[in-house]
Amino acid sequence: MQLHQLRYLLALTASQFNVTEAAGRVYKSQPGVSRQLRLLEEELGVPLFERDGRQITGLTAAGQAVRDLAESALANVEAIRRVAQEFSAPGAGELSIATTHTQARYVLPPVIRAFRRQYPDLSLHLHQGSPTQIAELAASGAVDFAIATESLHLFEELVMLPCYRWNRAVVVPRGHPLESVSPLTLEAVAAWPILTYVFGFTDRSHINAAFQARGLTPRVALTATDADVIKTYIRLGLGVGILASMAYDESIDDDLAFLDAAHLFEPSVTKIGFRKGLYLRPCHYDFIHAFAGHLDRATVDRAIAAPTPEARAELFAGMTIRDY
Repeated sequence: MQLHQLRYLLALTASQFNVTEAAGRVYKSQPGVSRQLRLLEEELGVPLFERDGRQITGLTAAGQAVRDLAESALANVEAIRRVAQEFSAPGAGELSIATTHTQARYVLPPVIRAFRRQYPDLSLHLHQGSPTQIAELAASGAVDFAIATESLHLFEELVMLPCYRWNRAVVVPRGHPLESVSPLTLEAVAAWPILTYVFGFTDRSHINAAFQARGLTPRVALTATDADVIKTYIRLGLGVGILASMAYDESIDDDLAFLDAAHLFEPSVTKIGFRKGLYLRPCHYDFIHAFAGHLDRATVDRAIAAPTPEARAELFAGMTIRDY
C-alpha cells in the first residue's frame, strides 16, 4: 500500500467519484489514477468502490472505513513533516489560508503585515473562494486555516473558533437621499434597488431574513462576491449597497457614504477553523492569536480538546469577542 494510493482515494471521494476530476486534483493522468485504485483494491482483497459497469459510483462499507483511516493516516504523515520542519527550520515553511474576498481584502492585511514581521521566512498563501470551496480546502488539508462567516454548517468537520463580531452598512453615493433618513429603516432602504453579495457569501442570509421579518421584498438589482465590484456599480447609480461595514477603505471611498445599519440586521461572527488532528506549529498558534487576540494557545488547546462542537461552543459562551 502506497501513500499516493490513499491520496487518490481521497481525491476521488472529494470529486464525487469523477475520476477525471480526481486525476486533475492530484496532477496525474486519469488512467494512472484508475490503475492505482485497482491495485489498492487488489492488495486489500476487498471491493472499495461501488460500480455501475466500469463507472465508480460510490464507496462500499469497506471503502468508507478505508477512506476514514486514509484521512487520519495522511494527516499523521503531514504532522510528522511539520514536526520535522519545526526542529530543522523553526519559523520557516508555509502557512496557507482559504477565505472570502472581503476577509482577504479588508481584514487580513494588517494581521498579515504584523505576522510577517514576526515570521519573515514563512511563505503565506491566500486562497479565495466560496464557502463550499473554503470548507473543502481546509477539510482536505490543502490549506491550514479556513476563515469564514457564512454557511458554517459546511465546516462541521473543522475545529471552528469565534474571532470577531461585525455588521453591515448601507452604502450610497454622497448626496443620496438616504443620507438624510434618520433613523435609517429597512422600508426606506427597500424603496431602492439593492446591490449586495451573492447568497452564501458574507452571511447574505441575515440580510434576507431582516427584510422578510418586516414583510418586505427588496428589489435586488445586482449581486457579486466582491465588495469592490459592488461599490463600482453603486458609483454608477444602479442602486444602494448593503455591504459588510468592514468593506470601507478610507483611501478610495470618500465619494461613498457608509450608513450604519447595525440596528437593522443581526450581527455575524467570523470564525477561523482547521481540520481535526492538524499539528499546530508555534506559527499557527501565533497567527490565530494575531487574528483574534482572545485566542491564545491555552484557549485553542481547550477548544481542540472539547469532545463535541456543542462543548466547544459552551467554552466560548461567556467569552467577550471584539466588534469589528
